[in-house]
Amino acid sequence: LQKELLKYKQEARNLQGIKITSPQDALQQRLLQQDASVLQLKQELLRANMDKEELHNQNVDLQRKVEERNRLLAEYKKELCQKDRHLQQQQTKLDEMLRQLSEASYQQVDLERELEHKEALLAHCMKREAEE
Repeated sequence: LQKELLKYKQEARNLQGIKITSPQDALQQRLLQQDASVLQLKQELLRANMDKEELHNQNVDLQRKVEERNRLLAEYKKELCQKDRHLQQQQTKLDEMLRQLSEASYQQVDLERELEHKEALLAHCMKREAEE
């Protein structure tokens, strides 16, 4: 009878799924559930660590790109300063040449007036000499 009872209990377990009949079975079932939960938590932790590592790598990459762009920006600023200095030097040279040109123009006007005055004096002297 006991063998038949065990046989029917086993069949009942198989038909109803796992049916807990003893405290030991309940404990074993609880341990299996906890193991499954621990495994799931380990998988989630592994995914989270992988995500964290990926974000860290992306952050490192972005920092490298920012440093590269900052370096390029510094180079461009340096080039711009050099070009500004060169432009300022050229502007100074241009201003000096314009000043010299202006002075030469004034001297030319003065010399032309002096020439006209001397030509007038010469013409006056020649006229006087011709009259004498």
